[in-house]
Amino acid sequence: MRNIDEVFEKLKKSSFRQGFHLRPEERTYVTEKGLDLVKAHARDFIDKRLAPAYPARDGKQTPFRGHPVFVAQHATGTCCRSCLEKWHGIRHGHALDDSQKAYIAGVVERWIRAEMAS
Repeated sequence: MRNIDEVFEKLKKSSFRQGFHLRPEERTYVTEKGLDLVKAHARDFIDKRLAPAYPARDGKQTPFRGHPVFVAQHATGTCCRSCLEKWHGIRHGHALDDSQKAYIAGVVERWIRAEMAS
């Protein structure tokens, strides 16, 4: 896993990743449901969609919209195992361990917090 601060600096240089922002309905969702619930959803999505060594539909398992976590995953390169390897140095082909899952959840949370503050 890479240093989160360094990853966020690199993400700033990607026009694709910088194109993702929370829409008003996703901001409302975070405000109404609360960040704790959104974080729980992130952990659930990570467990089900990213944690297996070979996730089903890898590369297509994360929708682009519909939930703040999905948007955050695309913005931070935590949307599929290939992006996890490219952006975060987390190799694919093995199940994610608890520290890797916590790291990914932390990246997602950091991005959502920054979006909500802007």
